[in-house]
Amino acid sequence: MTNQPFRGVYPAMTTPFAGDSIDYDQLRSDAQRLERAGVHGLVPVGSTGESATLTHDEHAEVVEAVVEGVDIPIIAGTGSNSTHEALELSRRAEDAGADALLLISPYYNKPEPTGMERHYRTIADEVDLPQIVYNVPSRTGRNIDVETTVSLAEHENIAGYKAASGDLGQISEIIERTRDEAFSVLSGDDALTLPMLSLGATGTISVSANVEPERTCELVESALDGEYDRAQALQYELGPLFRALFSETNPIPVKTAMELRGYGPSGLRSPLSPLSEENREELAGVLDSLEEPV
Repeated sequence: MTNQPFRGVYPAMTTPFAGDSIDYDQLRSDAQRLERAGVHGLVPVGSTGESATLTHDEHAEVVEAVVEGVDIPIIAGTGSNSTHEALELSRRAEDAGADALLLISPYYNKPEPTGMERHYRTIADEVDLPQIVYNVPSRTGRNIDVETTVSLAEHENIAGYKAASGDLGQISEIIERTRDEAFSVLSGDDALTLPMLSLGATGTISVSANVEPERTCELVESALDGEYDRAQALQYELGPLFRALFSETNPIPVKTAMELRGYGPSGLRSPLSPLSEENREELAGVLDSLEEPV
């Protein structure tokens, strides 16, 4: 294993619905479209995939469908606020053929650092796949502190960290202190991907890549190759999209963007609601501008 287990662009996939049922044909079509665009792997059943509203059977079936549809690495979202449930989801994803796991930190019950570390180590001890710790305090109500992250990076199965805290100082310290580990730090915030790459991150788990996979890949690859002028130009080109895709709760806007681009329906599971007409019009204008010749 190199010191960069994960490198490049990994779209955080949406889960398409036909009514209230999962549209597996559309799911495979989405995966294959992204693979053709050159992404480095796919992340189904994460937050963007509305994992919180899927049954355990649906979780496993989505992972299996994506695995069967493409020939690139699959990182399955398997996190939960229950260690027992996260372990069950992780085992089922492994059985479904996932190559790695993305584990959001326990939400709502807000564990202390000791409990947080025990949670992750339990899953890493039991499931022999590379695992990515996912820190998104805005959704979970609890930040995974630097000391906990650095300690977890020593575990042979904990191979990465998805950073969506918005705290570049914290992210920089984690990169600095895990440089000697086989451990990748990935952006979990499209607007901060370029700054994070400049600090030593090696890629992104991206929402915008569902809509603009080629540009997102070029941005990341340019930065990783040290071509920062080109990466900066793409950052500014995609900036309006990054903002529009978070005008309301993810994945409401990205599903609308995919529908506007002809990639399938924008249906959501309750309690999420359709994008407001005002934000839909703004998003459509952003997408139109991206299709204009530069």
